[in-house]
Amino acid sequence: MTITQLHYVLAVAEHKNFTLAAEKCFVTQPTLSMQIQKIEEELGIQIFDRSKKPIQLTDIGLKIVTQAKNIVNEANRIKDIVDQQKGFIGGDFRLGIIPTIMPTLLPMFLNNFIKKYPKVNLIIEELNTDEIIIKLKNGHLDAAIAATPLQEEKIKEVVLFYEPFVAYIPESHAVFEKKEIEVSDLVLDEILLLQDGHCFRDGILNLCKNNPGTVDKFNFHIESGSFETLIKLANEGLGTTLLPYLHTLDLKEKDKGKLKHFKDPKPAREVSLIYPKNELKIHIIDALRHVITGVVRGAIAFQDIQIISPKK
Repeated sequence: MTITQLHYVLAVAEHKNFTLAAEKCFVTQPTLSMQIQKIEEELGIQIFDRSKKPIQLTDIGLKIVTQAKNIVNEANRIKDIVDQQKGFIGGDFRLGIIPTIMPTLLPMFLNNFIKKYPKVNLIIEELNTDEIIIKLKNGHLDAAIAATPLQEEKIKEVVLFYEPFVAYIPESHAVFEKKEIEVSDLVLDEILLLQDGHCFRDGILNLCKNNPGTVDKFNFHIESGSFETLIKLANEGLGTTLLPYLHTLDLKEKDKGKLKHFKDPKPAREVSLIYPKNELKIHIIDALRHVITGVVRGAIAFQDIQIISPKK
């Protein structure tokens, strides 16, 4: 059997469809089917149960796919070893970033990185945490930037920085006059939230779980994918919201007056560079980490913090 044949097996296992797998592998469907059939004949077993729709792995096929992933990863490591020996930092690098980090962090480091490492072709995707985990495990991302800890068995987490939560309070609110606030000053019923699927939303729910409120203050319910929408609604006196610290740096001056920092220890999220434990392309991962920590170090100087989990 060949590495190429194993790639075909993994593609069918992922997409559960020979035609779609062939498209993803840039070969014809008959070619892909023939190569998989050759492996099955060589091993004397069936990897896929073709009678089911969508196509399913057989029991032995599931074990073969697990091993095939290991073999393909180890084969890819050979090129990594050569690149590191030559001191070469280049090639395609697929990076996922969660939506609540992408708009603020990416502009801070991207220009520096591409100037310092012009031979790296960064392919960046905005994805939620669940999508990132799936793509990392399936080999469709080399690394990602996300809120941690995630405690995923096959994923390594390297902390980049800690980003405090900052409250955005309209002038009409009872705690607006406070210089610093406490978590107990917030009522979950009043907080305008991001829509489900955002880990920052889950962090807020974890932070305020002991202050749920008793009665809805407003006769509407909204969950938005945009901090800007939440800020505008808060400006209308329709609630409060919480923002990641880096997002507050770009606010208009008139809006910055509505920001309220928490007393120490400040609630914060842990932001990490995450990647598979096989550490493929670790030389590019390390380069990315050094660039990001270098630019963020000057922007975030908070020390006394309390990490809020991004997991429900």
